[in-house]
Amino acid sequence: MSVAPEKRSFVRLPREKRMRDIEKAARLVFSQHGFDAAPVNEIAAEAGISEGSIYKFYTNKRDLLHTILRTWYLSMIDDFKAKLEGIEGTRARLHIVIWQHMKSIKESPDLCRLFYSEVRNAPDYYSTELYEMNREYTRVLMGILAKGIAKGDIRPDTSPALVRDVIFGGIEHHVTAYLMNRGDFDYELVAGQLSQLVFCGIAAAPPEPPRDLNALIERLEQVTDRLDQASSEKG
Repeated sequence: MSVAPEKRSFVRLPREKRMRDIEKAARLVFSQHGFDAAPVNEIAAEAGISEGSIYKFYTNKRDLLHTILRTWYLSMIDDFKAKLEGIEGTRARLHIVIWQHMKSIKESPDLCRLFYSEVRNAPDYYSTELYEMNREYTRVLMGILAKGIAKGDIRPDTSPALVRDVIFGGIEHHVTAYLMNRGDFDYELVAGQLSQLVFCGIAAAPPEPPRDLNALIERLEQVTDRLDQASSEKG
């Protein structure tokens, strides 16, 4: 009596799990080879699937890259909002934004390199979802600056757009060597220094003392001068 061969059972992974595995593998392969030289079949092998399966989830390799970066941006925006919740004071909130941005770069230099080299310089960048996400990301800072001006913490003649460019442009310049594997940086230290430098440059001047207080100070100075003069004459 022949025994029928046992049928193999295949467990179909949920779509979200498959995509996470593919994106994790792609991030590794992109970091090892660079985007252009990264072989799709190596990404598939790393993810444990066939090469053709990748195209069930992504249009092409660039679509895969953009998906990875969108996930990263969403996590950074969520981190911003979570860390700013309950934080009062313009200076403290400004520091949190700078600190969190530099921390993200320190923890994910591979994604920063991919964004700068493969996405931001692409001709179609300004029509992509990543461009809109970058705007949403920087709007967190813009909102803090606008509220700081409204509260009187920041000078009313301050340009939020210019401050934004100084902060993010300054950070990018500072971390260039790190992203090129030619140096390191202490994001805790630099974030503190940069937030102090920026805030001291845009902080509103303390209000002038009331006129009657000015008059009182002037009278006290006159009395002090007379006492000093009398003391010197006795001496």
